[in-house]
Amino acid sequence: MKKRLASTSNESSKLDRKTIEKNRRIHMKSLCLQLASLIPPNLKPSKSKLMPGQQDQLDLAARYIKHMRERIEKLKRQKEQVMSNQSNDRKRFDVDSRLPVLELRDLGSGIEVMLVSGLNKTFMLYEVISVLEEEGAEVVNASFSTVGDKIFYVVHAQVKISRVGVETTRVYERLQEFIAPLEIWPEDV
Repeated sequence: MKKRLASTSNESSKLDRKTIEKNRRIHMKSLCLQLASLIPPNLKPSKSKLMPGQQDQLDLAARYIKHMRERIEKLKRQKEQVMSNQSNDRKRFDVDSRLPVLELRDLGSGIEVMLVSGLNKTFMLYEVISVLEEEGAEVVNASFSTVGDKIFYVVHAQVKISRVGVETTRVYERLQEFIAPLEIWPEDV
């Protein structure tokens, strides 16, 4: 009796293992078919050839996944490059749009004029000196230096007649009018 029970349980466990294995193979086959259906039709072999085997479909899917990962990485690098170029362009535009910058300091018996302009927004330093002299100041020192794409001008001037002095607001207004960018006229005018 024990032998009969043992053989029956042995047979049922064999059937259970066979059923489990059969279900596993069916499940794997459906997953492989699902994976193969995700591959674009232009990458699949033409219909005139024999239907590729499961191993060929898995190889094709692996190559496609590798190709897509490389493409994603390439697109990410391009996006980062475009974004950095746009941010650099914005920074450059923001700085250039604020140029030229004029700063005037009243030092009591003297005036210090600091002017920052871009390389493409240049003007003649002698014109700044002329404005200062017309307003009653005598230029003691004038210098400029170029750093990157900016030109820095520094002019030190003394008051010619200390009783009269120099009206710094008027000097500032005249220099501002002088260095302010001209309006862009339409080309057809």
